[in-house]
Amino acid sequence: MLLDRRKSLFPSLAAPSSYFDRKYKGTRQEYLAAQDASATLYIGNLSFFTTEEQILALFSKVGTVKRIIMGLDRQRRTPCGFCFVEYFHHKDALLCMQFINGTKLDDRLIRSDIDPGFTNDRQYGRGKSGGQVRDEFRKEYDAGRGGWGAQDFDAYEKQQEQRLAKQTETYNSSGAGVPMGARDDYYSANQSMNANNASFPSYRSKRRDRDPEEEDGDEFGRSRPNPRFRPENEDE
Repeated sequence: MLLDRRKSLFPSLAAPSSYFDRKYKGTRQEYLAAQDASATLYIGNLSFFTTEEQILALFSKVGTVKRIIMGLDRQRRTPCGFCFVEYFHHKDALLCMQFINGTKLDDRLIRSDIDPGFTNDRQYGRGKSGGQVRDEFRKEYDAGRGGWGAQDFDAYEKQQEQRLAKQTETYNSSGAGVPMGARDDYYSANQSMNANNASFPSYRSKRRDRDPEEEDGDEFGRSRPNPRFRPENEDE
């Protein structure tokens, strides 16, 4: 069944968007013809934490799903907010556009669009950082999409490196090493500490450095009386 692309007063909910993939190997007319016969959908605005099982449970309500291809970050190989859903029949893809497009999944309004067909290597993000291009220009906070955009994340990483470098310089110049209360946070945040760690003194307890003969106990391990304590009855 071919889609009616003619303009009307009430546009069809099953009509694909005007998006054209510039990496498509063919003309625009061939692209539109492939959409008219395709049973594949591009799903966008997914949460990074949405699972394949959740997608299958939702999209199988309108037809039998043939396969799901999760979109992955090219560098990290982790979900990056999109996927491809492929049905067995073109009519099921149209039903999905009518009833599922714009609905909520994981508290996010998902977008679906008729796709001309999945080809290998399209499962990876096309952004410079490995994810989707739209996330690299996003400025607002979005917990479901991994927080800040990639540009802001890079700036945050640079600030963290500068802060740790400043801390290392301060601790080394003081000669006292890392304060006891800050050691756990400092070393956990700076896993790449090198030979500078050797300059930090090891904090040993005073009791561990004392002479064994000065310990508060006799040769049998019994505690000795405190010489500063004076009993009320001196005869005792």
